[in-house]
Amino acid sequence: MLVDDHHIVRAGLAALLNRQEDIKVVAEAEDGAAAVALYRTVKPDVVLMDARMPGMSGAEATAAIREKFLAARIIMLTTYDGAEDIHRALEAGARGYLLKKMRGPEVLRAIREVFAGQRFIPQAVGSRMAERVPGSQLTRREIEVLRLLAKGLSNKEIAVTLDFTEHAAKSHLKNILGKLGVEDRTKAVVTALQRGIVELE
Repeated sequence: MLVDDHHIVRAGLAALLNRQEDIKVVAEAEDGAAAVALYRTVKPDVVLMDARMPGMSGAEATAAIREKFLAARIIMLTTYDGAEDIHRALEAGARGYLLKKMRGPEVLRAIREVFAGQRFIPQAVGSRMAERVPGSQLTRREIEVLRLLAKGLSNKEIAVTLDFTEHAAKSHLKNILGKLGVEDRTKAVVTALQRGIVELE
């Protein structure tokens, strides 16, 4: 099953996969919610899941599918290689992680290996995962603060938006800088975007 909000991506993948003797595309979905519903009906052997889609993300859809179908074999296929993106996908239960810039033979190899019960994590993806520093995980509140930082809000504006004091906003910012290992708010936002912790809307 192919899950991607871009029709042209699904069409390209379908053309590649349907040329194989041992692979057939049995269903397509354009968002996470549709993927969850369709999986229940079709129960495909392998799912290629886009990581970022409107509404329910690929990681959320993966977790929802795996909650009901523990044996589901899902490969995340995305343009994003941030350590947090990869961590979220694997934590949700994805059995593989592919970047869209990878060539057809690697996509086919990933599908076959995951179908056979193995994991598929390319070396480049494994290297990015190694960059994720244990113990540096941000709290939900700190991620909310980071999202507002990325929108250019000041400490005072963040405090008003999240309904706490300006002192609390400064305290959260200090914790964020420490966990990300950066010196200022601009570098915090850049690092968070690079690692996939937050996204620009």
